[in-house]
Amino acid sequence: MMNITVLCVGKNKESFYREALAEYVKRLSKYCKTKIIEVKDEPTPDGASASVCEDILRTEGERLLGKMPSGAYIIATAVEGKSYTSEEMADMINDLSIKGVSHICFVIGGSLGLSDEIKKRADLLLSFSKMTFPHGLMRVILAEQIYRSFRIIKNEPYHK
Repeated sequence: MMNITVLCVGKNKESFYREALAEYVKRLSKYCKTKIIEVKDEPTPDGASASVCEDILRTEGERLLGKMPSGAYIIATAVEGKSYTSEEMADMINDLSIKGVSHICFVIGGSLGLSDEIKKRADLLLSFSKMTFPHGLMRVILAEQIYRSFRIIKNEPYHK
């Protein structure tokens, strides 16, 4: 059974996002073992300078690196990453499984995104949109797409 880790910066503060995420994690249990790991985010002051932002990204990046499961295939969410349709994402997950990958770790950054170090460490940069989403919502979107991918892989019906 595939292991999926969602590694993210910050707490999921809104209860409706937590509830939606918990629902998808429950649904995913039929297809994979899913773990959500949160690392502490750094407060970003209004009008922070570029060097302060770099320090924040570096600190959050170090926390993420420290929690990355060894041997996992790392997929970092990034605006500049590759976009997939749901079917293409399902194919990508299925192809990784066929190639012997048993653990995929998706990484979601904080309010400033992800450090260059995390992006370089990633095996794949994945973009969901050029838009910015609240972190709690991004977790739900990601979990839903992982769930949809497994439904597609198993040829099970799923609404379009």
